[in-house]
Amino acid sequence: MIEGIAFDADDTLWESETAFVGVQARVRDMFARLCEPEKLDARLLEVQEANLEIYGYGAKAFTLSLIETALDLAGDELTIGEMRLLLDAGKAILAHPVDLLPGAELAVKAAGALGVPVLIVTKGDLFHQESKVVRSGLGDLVDHVEVVAEKDPATYRRIVRRYGIDAERLLMVGNSPKSDVEPVLAIGGWAAFVPHELTWALETRVDERSLYEHPRFRLLPSLADLPVLLDELTRPAD
Repeated sequence: MIEGIAFDADDTLWESETAFVGVQARVRDMFARLCEPEKLDARLLEVQEANLEIYGYGAKAFTLSLIETALDLAGDELTIGEMRLLLDAGKAILAHPVDLLPGAELAVKAAGALGVPVLIVTKGDLFHQESKVVRSGLGDLVDHVEVVAEKDPATYRRIVRRYGIDAERLLMVGNSPKSDVEPVLAIGGWAAFVPHELTWALETRVDERSLYEHPRFRLLPSLADLPVLLDELTRPAD
């Protein structure tokens, strides 16, 4: 039933959002004199969403949106020193260690043992994402790495065509209902949802109830549970 297995990267195979959350907390403190933390968070999210088509995803896009938000809120009061701190915060995200989530290596190895193509499909800055794949130690365990501008049905269709995978026999494993689950189910594939407590707000804007009711949706408490699902999906029918 499975001809290819794809893994999301950030917050599925390794921690990512923790770095963004940490930076955002420091920025709240920096601009506490100007506004309440809730106001900064709301404005930053608005700016990020508006900039998606311009900057895309990832640490560099986040940093540019953070600077724009600071300019919106502080105006002429924004100092050179604060601007430098914002840039340093963005660099800190880029340099953040790649910490594998529990069960990540086991899950990727279990996928590879099936003898089907194993992919990492991730959004973000190409240089940063490829760097994280290398630093994760998982690069040698997968067959292909796809860094894409967006994860939508059209993108997944292109990927399965490129690697000769039947769309209905693709299994996508990830933490984002919007990017890893909904579009894969839309093309007829299987989606294994591995929740992460810090998933970015823009990645959860879907009707999760309808996803949970889909016959090709599976909920995994952790990546360590993936081998059991692979056994289910590859077991010969009686």
